[in-house]
Formats: sequence, structure tokens, C-alpha cells
Amino acid sequence: MPTTTRDGTTLQYRTDGDGATVAFVPDIGVGPWFWGWQHAGLAGPFETLTWAMRGTDGSDPPAGPCSVATLANDLDVVLRDHGTDSVHLVGSGLGAMVALHYARNSGRVRKLALLAGAATGDAYDPEPLFADPADAGACRETLSPALSADFRAEQPDVLDGIADWRGDEDADRESWENQRAALDGFDAEPLYEVDHPTLVVVPGADELLDPEAGRRLADELPRGEVVTYPDASHFVGIERSRPVNDALLGFFESED
Repeated sequence: MPTTTRDGTTLQYRTDGDGATVAFVPDIGVGPWFWGWQHAGLAGPFETLTWAMRGTDGSDPPAGPCSVATLANDLDVVLRDHGTDSVHLVGSGLGAMVALHYARNSGRVRKLALLAGAATGDAYDPEPLFADPADAGACRETLSPALSADFRAEQPDVLDGIADWRGDEDADRESWENQRAALDGFDAEPLYEVDHPTLVVVPGADELLDPEAGRRLADELPRGEVVTYPDASHFVGIERSRPVNDALLGFFESED
């Protein structure tokens, strides 16, 4: 897979498909596996770009605590290395905050889709999600706060697969903590400066990020629109992959 380097840190990414580029910005500590459901749904009509944040999969670990700006600058280097001048961004959790920051500070972004997102870092408590990648049991058990009880009961094989992928690609404790530091003090205000068409996907049963923060985000963005899945938890793109993918396709294919 292609790699690029920023400040001595190697960053790995992957692209598939043709057409306008959709880049995916992952949640805290998770590898590119996280976007497998959306990647499969959008590659073809679009070119998809998935990126391993520092400390996950084939990217080097962070040298110290990250900021949202650090992660957004990493994204910029990946997009420049690939030759991407115009991009739709999809971010989840911490990745939604990185996407917001990047959209404000870059001329590359056309549209935003923010899953389980918020305008401030203090709205998100990801600690229950962490698992040591070497602990297969924990990789499965700590999915409980991220996926609803119904989904876990109905799709145990999916949970087993996710646990395996987490063991292969997710961040260890040190890298996870350095990513988590990006939440400290993050504030995307003033949101009126982010005037891109933005789809905000709110999982109504999110245990890690207050759903009201997502609704406020949609209300305060000048061109924000919201879609809510009342019974879905934090990993809404996995739980509701088909309707979420349909919403993303319709949003990105529509006229600005």
C-alpha cells in the first residue's frame, strides 16, 4: 500500500475505485478496518481513500500527544501525496473533529459527512472502547459500548471478525493515549466558518458521545442536515451500514 512521510512519521493509506475521491477519517485508535462497510458501499461510484492514523496498522506511532491539527495535517499530506485536489470527507468520533478542522483550514474539501460527531472534545468519552490489541477477548468485549445489544446478539460472527481486525490494526495503549490527547480542549467554534454542505449522522443510543451534541452540530452548521438512527450506538456506520451508505451516496452525488 502507498505510504508518505510527515515530520519523520510514515503514514499508510489505500485507494480503490474511480471517480471523485471520498476520504475516510477514522475514530480514535482504530485501524482502516473500521471503514470496511463504507468502503465496500462507495468504491465504484467514487474513489475511496482509507488512511491509517498514527499508531494504527502500517503507520508509525505518534512521538507524543497529538492535537486535532496534527492529525488534520497528516491527512493533508496523505491527500497531497495521492494528488487529490478535491475531496469529500467522512469522519467518525475523533475523525469527525479532524474532518471539521480540516474543512475550515483547507480548500480541498467539497462536502462533509460526520458520524457520531461533536464540535467539542469534551462531548466524547472514548475510554470504554480501548482494548489491548494483544487481548482478543478484550477486543471483542469492549465493543459493547460501541454497538447496540441487538446488533451484538444478532451478529456474533461480525463481532468475532471485528475483534480479529482490532488485534491486527488497532493502536496500543501508548498510541491510543497520544491520539486521545487530541480531544483535550478541542473546540470547532465558530461553526459558521464551516460552510460546506454537511451531513451529520446521529446514533441516538450512543453511550460514548452525547447524541445531543450531534444534533447541535447539525443545527449550528450553516449548511448542516441531520439523519438520526435512534436505536444505533456509536459505531453507527457498522450497525446501520446499508442506510448510512445510501445516505452518503445520495449526499455526495447530489448537487452542491
